[in-house]
This record gives sequence, structure tokens and C-alpha cells, in this order.
Amino acid sequence: MTRQERTAWGFVLPVLAIILFVFALPTVLALALSVTDYSIYALADWHALRFVGLGNFADLLTTPLFWRALGNTALFALLGVPMAIGTSLAAALLLHDASVRWKPLWRVLLFAPYVTSVVATAVVWRFLLNTRFGLLNRALGWIGVPPIDWLGDPHASIPAILLFVTWKIFGYNMIVFTAALSAVPHDLMEAARLDGASRWTRFRHVTLPAIGPTLLLAAVMSVAGFLQIFAEPYVMTLGGPAQSTTTVLYFMFDEGFKWWNLGQASAVAFILFLMILALTVVQARIGRRYEWL
Repeated sequence: MTRQERTAWGFVLPVLAIILFVFALPTVLALALSVTDYSIYALADWHALRFVGLGNFADLLTTPLFWRALGNTALFALLGVPMAIGTSLAAALLLHDASVRWKPLWRVLLFAPYVTSVVATAVVWRFLLNTRFGLLNRALGWIGVPPIDWLGDPHASIPAILLFVTWKIFGYNMIVFTAALSAVPHDLMEAARLDGASRWTRFRHVTLPAIGPTLLLAAVMSVAGFLQIFAEPYVMTLGGPAQSTTTVLYFMFDEGFKWWNLGQASAVAFILFLMILALTVVQARIGRRYEWL
């Protein structure tokens, strides 16, 4: 190895060691626990630990609550990802406009929710969505809309949490898209404008292909984030009402730390890991198809 290669490995190896310890090792341990009946009894006595093979996975397939949680999580991702990316991209396009004043201030204000505590902001939103004295229902009352039980109605709970999550992660994608838009070649935009292309045509054929890799990154991160929703329903609805906001991660938490069925909780974690990995691979293939990678 050359001196330059040794130097490069010297910088890379500590990071790889951290990744191995923080990510790879827990993944392997979760897989190992998922094929056992590891529970609170095994915590006290390792001799109580038994190998059950794929028994935990088979039990999950016959657990209605797991399928309900899986459906809720899929619904969160299906509705939330387009909402989060669409609003963030729209805001980035508005802030990229040269006519907008005080751009740094708007960026700071819109990015601030992302760096605040999830639990703290969820508690605030729980009061904002309160049926009796919440500000949202008061605002709706001014236009003649009756109060909505946002966190107590199964039909309104998912939209309420989606609204909160979109607001929470909105700023991160917006900043990423703003940086990507700044890198779009100005000469291409000017040439399209001189050729008489409309704003939509310029966005469709110039801007969108240029920010394709960033759009793919935002999609991958957003899908992984929405599939791992936990703190929001835990703080705001406790998985209710009628289990309408119970997600896969919330179900895993209950199995592991409420019922101390750690083997089955590990099986849930590994299934979620496989879901995120599969969707990431699919998104990467789509990115290669459109030459975004």
C-alpha cells in the first residue's frame, strides 16, 4: 500500500469500526435473538433461553395486531413520503426565487422544527390538536367547521400525526433541496428560458433531472423515517384510538418492553430492517433507471 492509501485507511477504519459496533453488531444480535424465546426469564437465568427457530416469525404471521401495525406503517409511508417531499421541494423552489426577501431568516424558521425535541414538540402539538381548547379547532370554528377529535377519532388520528411529522421533518428536506437547486447549471436554465420554455417545462426537463440524485436521497431517507415512526404516536395517542396509530416500531416496543417478549420483538425489528433494505434497493434501481446514480 502506498502512503496515500495508508493515510486514507487510517481515516476510514475508525468510522468503519463505529459503524460495525453501532449498526452491524446490533443487527446480528437482533437476528440471533429473533430465533430464541428470549424473555424476562432468560434475563435472570440464561438456562431458560431456548432456540425456537422461525417460531417467532410464524407467530407474527398469525398475530392480527402485527398486521394492523404493518398496515398502519405502510399507510404512514404511502401518504407521508409524497407529502413531506412535495412540500419541502415546493418551499425550496419558492426560497430559490430571486424575488424572495429575507431568505436566511425563512430558512432558519422553517428548519427550526427539525432540530427540536420530538417529544417536546409532540406534547405541544397534542395541546394544539385538543378537541376542546386546541388552537386548530378554534381556528376551524372561526370558519364554521365543528370541532374535530383529532387524536380520539380513528379516522382523524393518522392525518393529525402525518401533519405533525411532515412539519417536523420539513426543514431538513427543504435545506437539502435548496442546496441541490443552487447547483443546477444556470446556463441550461437561461437557454431554456430563451427558447421560450415555460416555468413548468423548465422544471420538468431541466431542474428535475438535475436534482434527481438529491430527490432519490430524500425519498430513501423519508421512507426509512416514516417506516420507523414511534415517538409521535407514543406521545400523542399511545397507539390509539382503536390501534389506528400503532406502528411496527410501536408494536415492537410493546412486545419487548411491555410484555418482555424480547425474542419476538427482535423478530419484528429484523422484519422492519428487511423492509427498509428492500425498499432502499428498489429505490436505488429506480434511480439507476433514470440515471440518477
